[in-house]
Amino acid sequence: MSGMSKKITATHERVDDIPAILVHLKKMGVAELLDQHFPTNGNWQGLSLGWTTVVWLVFLLSEGDHRLSRVEPWVKAHQRTLSGCIARKVRPRDLADDRLATILDYLSDAERWGAFERALNQSVLRVYDLQGRMVRVDTTTAAAYVTPEGLFQLGHSKDHRPDLPQVKIAMAVLDPLGLPWTTTVVAGNMADDPLYLPEIANVRQSAGTPGLTYVGDCKMAAIGTRAEIVAHQDYYLCPLSAKQMPEAELDRVLTPVWSGVREPRAVHLPNANGMLEETADPVAIGFAYTVALSPLDPAEQPRTWQELASWCARWPVPRAKRSTYANASHVPSPSSTRWMNTSKASSPSRTKRRRTTPRPRS
Repeated sequence: MSGMSKKITATHERVDDIPAILVHLKKMGVAELLDQHFPTNGNWQGLSLGWTTVVWLVFLLSEGDHRLSRVEPWVKAHQRTLSGCIARKVRPRDLADDRLATILDYLSDAERWGAFERALNQSVLRVYDLQGRMVRVDTTTAAAYVTPEGLFQLGHSKDHRPDLPQVKIAMAVLDPLGLPWTTTVVAGNMADDPLYLPEIANVRQSAGTPGLTYVGDCKMAAIGTRAEIVAHQDYYLCPLSAKQMPEAELDRVLTPVWSGVREPRAVHLPNANGMLEETADPVAIGFAYTVALSPLDPAEQPRTWQELASWCARWPVPRAKRSTYANASHVPSPSSTRWMNTSKASSPSRTKRRRTTPRPRS
């Protein structure tokens, strides 16, 4: 009948942050790289492994929920939005929990994952025009209320929960962005020291170029680790523990300072523009000196290089050694101490009570 109005059915979906997340994942080429490095068998149907994983990542980032059973109903509630954003038909059953478990089995192939990680890193550096010259390497732990089994083992807890099984995570991040570059998950009862060189090797494969500067804690200062870094024409910056800088050696280095023979210099931090302000209050005092090293690397090959050692202390100078900081660095040029002002140390009217060390040029 001409006088009757036509019935219109409207479907409402929450868009939330789904398009914004998908834009970045598509720009990084995550789906294409996953499909390239993790080929599926002939029985795989529907959305490809790469695009299924991308939709799953959107769920994880948008909802903050790791449960597999919650993904399928979420896809059903956002089906039109997801399909429109990736220009592919997304069905809820494409992200059923058993399909996601199968994806985890594919991604657990360490060799394929390493190749994918390297390709993704190179893509991110190229797409976002990042200059990766400095990398920070460190470890952390993640505990869970589970029975000790597999990777979850009892070990030294950085969260002060030695009663909980944990996994240990070694990570290398691009400085100063904090962009994760490589990640390795190992058993929670492993020591930190042997994790640095494998992580650095992963970064080296991803970067494809020598001359990177690796920044780590005192566990990275093992002489074998430093020798291996130098052997690959890379650089390092790390604090020295009592094992690398024994008390007797520290006494010998600091005696000229306490006796007034060596005049320490004021240490200034750069401003937001990376420039030093000569009139700014120093945050510490310190000095640097060169040490010749000739140890054996992990392959029992002799390595010789010049190391720049530095010492810093907050002003005024404390007599207690626990308030001093010794550091070792093998850096692209001696100008790495450019943040150590050449002015003589004098008592400032205001001091920033803050720990600091000279840093290498990025």
